[in-house]
Amino acid sequence: MQSKVMYLSDLKFNIDTWKRELRFHFNEMDTFQEKLEEIVSRIEDPIELKKLEVFQNRIMIEKDAISKLMHRCRNKLANINNVDFNESIDGRLANEQYTLRDDMRDYIRMHYDLKEELMDFFLEVL
Repeated sequence: MQSKVMYLSDLKFNIDTWKRELRFHFNEMDTFQEKLEEIVSRIEDPIELKKLEVFQNRIMIEKDAISKLMHRCRNKLANINNVDFNESIDGRLANEQYTLRDDMRDYIRMHYDLKEELMDFFLEVL
């Protein structure tokens, strides 16, 4: 039982860390959206305007993905808080952890790709 408590504590720490990171990324997307809105009036090239619109759409998609991941994190924390201490660590909780962890890794990779593309775009048009 002690090892299960330690495992759940570590799992809760991971989820809390992911939630903080997701909140930060959500706020960062708001900042990028504001910058895009600020520079739209300065862009005259229709191709650059199209790129700006694509970035705005990608930001909306990313914010939706963040919301879904936050929801999954909240559900996971609820499962941890209502855990059956007789359930095996190798059971449902471990399996759910791995899929969420993999999804977070994929999301973070995509987030930084988008961020890099946005920064390149800002350098282009500013």
